[in-house]
Amino acid sequence: MQQDEVAARVRQVIDAAGVSAREFARRIVIDPSKLSRSLNGTRRFTAAELARIADIGGVDVGRLIGTTAGPVGDAAGSPGGGAASTPSTVRSPSQPRPPSPSPEGGRPLQIVRETVRLIAERGFHAVRVADIAAACHTSTAAIHYHFPGRDELLEAAVRWCMDEDTRRRADATAGTRHAGDELRLLIELQTPRTEQQRRQWCVWLDLWAEAARSTTVGLLHVDYYRQWRGTVADVIRRGVEQGVFRPVDADGAALALTALIDGLASQVLATEPEPPGGGVPGTGAQAMHDALIAHVDACLSAPSAG
Repeated sequence: MQQDEVAARVRQVIDAAGVSAREFARRIVIDPSKLSRSLNGTRRFTAAELARIADIGGVDVGRLIGTTAGPVGDAAGSPGGGAASTPSTVRSPSQPRPPSPSPEGGRPLQIVRETVRLIAERGFHAVRVADIAAACHTSTAAIHYHFPGRDELLEAAVRWCMDEDTRRRADATAGTRHAGDELRLLIELQTPRTEQQRRQWCVWLDLWAEAARSTTVGLLHVDYYRQWRGTVADVIRRGVEQGVFRPVDADGAALALTALIDGLASQVLATEPEPPGGGVPGTGAQAMHDALIAHVDACLSAPSAG
């Protein structure tokens, strides 16, 4: 019964946020299927998940789990409304709730964003929880309050990177009807030309290594690449229908193209960023971009499409 009541209170928080359950899952950085199972009563929320829900929803954890009287959204325990009354089953005295008010987007997202930035700069195994706490201007206890262990923090970082990458692609290609133009946009997004794109790829390379050792991250990796290849295959399929691309096996072509992108990007990242006038011929981001476009023209583009 208590589990059902907690789920009902979490539903209230999601409704008050005015977003879909999937978007709320993105904000608290968990798998949407886990949130769905918890809301349906087939899975229990973890203490850390409840902490993140409370932080993002601006509610008191005690009221969220029913140990403190009052409605879930009462401001007495929300950010800016006083200290939270959180029971020991959710946090211990050595793990205080992070200071209020929370940063923009909530403390959990700040922690994940800073983790990703530090991974890009130093590599995952060189990043300590103390480093993340310093970057967030908070304590290590506050980090552990939301993400008890490094494994959970890594999983959240991977999920955030995947969601951001998917969202960037969707925003960039929104409204594009010509499949050839859309495929070239996707290639442009995956070319590590800017500092931000190089950071993003540095994170991916580190996560690939972790995926080879971690079942959890590995499964996320497999799921993400299934979606990414599916996106490329759908564009190629539309291009065939539009007469932009020659008749090909869309899934096989997508596999080849995405593998080529990964391989070329890893080589580009092994070199210094290109100076304004260009770098060593054949090793930079522009060379990667040109090679990918040449591959599309040679292997996919219909003769009449030029």
